[in-house]
Amino acid sequence: MKAKITKTSLSLVALLSAIPCMSKGTDKRPNILLIMADDMGYSDIGCYGGEIPTPNIDALAANGLRFTQFYNCGRSCPTRASLLTGLYSHQAGIGAMSEDPELREGKEPEHQGEHGYMGFLNRNCVTMAEVLRDAGYHTYMTGKWHVGMHGKEKWPLQRGFEHFYGVLAGASSYLQPKGGRGLTLDNTNLPTPRPPYYTTDAFTDHAISFLEQQTDDKPFFLYLAYNAPHWPLQAKDADIEKMVGRYAQGWQQTREQRRQRMVEMGLVKDEWGLAEWESRTWNQLSEQEQDNSALRMSVYAAQVHCMDYNIGRIIDYLRNKGQLDNTLVIFLSDNGACAEPYSETGSGTIDDINNQQHWWQPSYGKPWAMVSNTPYRKYKRRAYEGGIAAPLIVSWPKQTSQYASELRENICHVTDLMATFVDVAKTEYPKTYHGGNEIIPLQGTSLIPAFSQPNKTLHEYIYGEHADNCYVRHGEWKAVRDEVTNKWELYHIPSDRTERHDLAEKEPERLKQLIGKWEEWANSHHVFPKGKGGRDTRLTE
Repeated sequence: MKAKITKTSLSLVALLSAIPCMSKGTDKRPNILLIMADDMGYSDIGCYGGEIPTPNIDALAANGLRFTQFYNCGRSCPTRASLLTGLYSHQAGIGAMSEDPELREGKEPEHQGEHGYMGFLNRNCVTMAEVLRDAGYHTYMTGKWHVGMHGKEKWPLQRGFEHFYGVLAGASSYLQPKGGRGLTLDNTNLPTPRPPYYTTDAFTDHAISFLEQQTDDKPFFLYLAYNAPHWPLQAKDADIEKMVGRYAQGWQQTREQRRQRMVEMGLVKDEWGLAEWESRTWNQLSEQEQDNSALRMSVYAAQVHCMDYNIGRIIDYLRNKGQLDNTLVIFLSDNGACAEPYSETGSGTIDDINNQQHWWQPSYGKPWAMVSNTPYRKYKRRAYEGGIAAPLIVSWPKQTSQYASELRENICHVTDLMATFVDVAKTEYPKTYHGGNEIIPLQGTSLIPAFSQPNKTLHEYIYGEHADNCYVRHGEWKAVRDEVTNKWELYHIPSDRTERHDLAEKEPERLKQLIGKWEEWANSHHVFPKGKGGRDTRLTE
């Protein structure tokens, strides 16, 4: 029976509408869709200069903003810790690596007791899911967790997510995730899936399923953390077939073509050229080596292409539901492309791509990683631009349409995403949580002002350290200390972002000041690098 509408009831409605309200049907805050790629290079996707077909990601960029100076933490788990908490990774407890999947229950993680190196998110931080859940959002996650796995108190549902489907470890098979690298649904470990199965598809299936199960009008936060294109090299046959033959021209030619497109797009300056090359040239390879290497890159490209297709699926779902215009969509990569050598992975060959028995397949190797990071120097783990610079796309049709397809050169950091979400959710970052634990203050700043202010300074300084790869960025200048040389270098980024000209000897006072700021940061942020070689020299996730 419908209630009778009277003049009195209409007056009451008018009165109530004047009071801030987040109840069903009145909450106009945006949905938030956070999409992260894994080990994808700066220039792999089309809208950042790549030749890999990524029409759906490119469409997000065409309707939003591309940031050109966005920095991460150089590796998967530190970046994820920083992303989820809005803190530098050491503050959150993961300055080195997350807990190893093979670590038996009850064994203490390496560096147990040291705040910055616990290997899991500590209780002096809060996650995006915890903050947004308390602000009235539904919170969902699918994909790769990689910030603590031994003990359910470290799992996604215990850190603010209502639902989770994915892998707790840092890497798994795309085809048959199993064992310590297997699948989890909410708080339950799942059996090994039967073929046909592919993680990228399954993560998207469950993300859409979580949204379909929502029965109210509350906004949602969905964190979709793909494992693509992280090793192992495993793609679906149909996707590989689309890519075969595209890379027969080799490393140098593909790299130069990307650079030229990036110059045309305004992403890089022509005078920067290309960073140092660290391998043989393509014509020094035998025909068999060329075929093998080109196929590896084709499989990698197929993994990226499949991820793009699945991003299109979820965007189409939101569009069909009439939710896309008021959904803030963020796309980023967790670090630079991976240069881990396929000759040292220990098992599998390119012929084993779809072998159900061997999940640890070789990667595509250092030369293609340098191509993926065109035109920048080095790769994942290192503190040069190739390791810590990543694509960042921000699309929120309701807010970004007037700036569609523009570039933003504001220097920003992965910690800024938490600050951005706190901003759009109209909530506050807590000072205490987890039963009264003191929460370390938020380190990031909201990206929303950069929408309309391309010249706005978001950070005076940003810092980083991982495995003794250290950096500090201040305005136009960047100081770097690499794990190999253990020596501080200095670069003027606007004229030399490929880091070819070390100005340490020409600008000793400037370098001294930057080193001093880095040491001040390190001493106050639980950072304890041990010198040459760092805390962790393993080639791992």
